[in-house]
Amino acid sequence: MCGRYALHAHPDVVALQFGLVSIPLFEPRYNIAPASKVLIVRNGGAALLRWGLVPGWAKEPSLTAKLNNARAETVAKKPFFRDAYRKRRCLIAASGFYEWRAESGRKQPYYVSPASGELFAFAGLWEKWQDLETCAIITTEANEKMRAVHDRMPVIVAPQDYPRWLAGAEGLLRPCPAAAIEIRRVSRAVNQARNDSPALIDPEEG
Repeated sequence: MCGRYALHAHPDVVALQFGLVSIPLFEPRYNIAPASKVLIVRNGGAALLRWGLVPGWAKEPSLTAKLNNARAETVAKKPFFRDAYRKRRCLIAASGFYEWRAESGRKQPYYVSPASGELFAFAGLWEKWQDLETCAIITTEANEKMRAVHDRMPVIVAPQDYPRWLAGAEGLLRPCPAAAIEIRRVSRAVNQARNDSPALIDPEEG
């Protein structure tokens, strides 16, 4: 799963990576949690959507807190996601994401960032419920490096595949190469969603 991530790149950097002419204003965030407004890129440009997908057919938006992630193995079949998978794909910009491992009976966070220093683009879906636009991150099995921390990770789309993903191509829901990511132990302060500062991604000794 993916329950927290960060986006702290300058907007100009984000615009350059995704080939955007313009981009909504956003603040640097180091602990983005579900129900937050997050930056997505879709056909037609970038937008800020609420993280937690609400299908257009839902009677009310209470499902938001439960549909933050969609599994790659079932996204094309699950009623909550299949229509968006066919028609409403997006890329979710991220500087890195957090995952937790049980250590000495406590949840220890790790921060996963691009080995190249560039941004991640998570494979995502978006929906519109009345005037509310929402999104979800697609996850897949972990690559061999990520498995040391957790058995799942976001689907990370390579830059050359951005147009293919948005156009509906198949075969892209797989783990990224292990060499594409770096993992470091970080402070347990990230466990509290209210904490949000650059210090959250600083390396911490084990």
